[in-house]
Amino acid sequence: MTSRIEVTEKIIATKVGRGLKWSDVAAKVGLSKEWVTAACLGQMTLTPAQAAIVGEIFGLSEEERRWLTVVPYKGASADAKPGDPLIYRFYELVSVYGPTLKELIHEEFGDGIMSAIDFRMDLRREPDPNGDRVNITLSGKFLPYKTY
Repeated sequence: MTSRIEVTEKIIATKVGRGLKWSDVAAKVGLSKEWVTAACLGQMTLTPAQAAIVGEIFGLSEEERRWLTVVPYKGASADAKPGDPLIYRFYELVSVYGPTLKELIHEEFGDGIMSAIDFRMDLRREPDPNGDRVNITLSGKFLPYKTY
């Protein structure tokens, strides 16, 4: 019996073992590196066709490929307060700037939320003479709260 977590661990081990890059995997799947990476890490649901491509790349069995098509428990890998330093910085970013983002979104759009379902993300390296910067663009559809 295999689990989604075991499939994710196998994908990561194979990626490391073969020296693969997420951007190359994404190019073969035909979607963004951000979404495909999230899917390979167990946070998104692949179609059977996408799972076949990922399965071929990582040498997954038919059973392991089927696990990639199961809707995951999103965010299940996140602790209340992450221990990994890079992930913790995002936690810190939301802790410090979350209220500011909330105020500015509400001021600009009204009462509602930014969707993480109808969502796009882009991560790029930004050269800088003082040290390269991480440039992340998050783009989520605004969903207003409805009255009823």
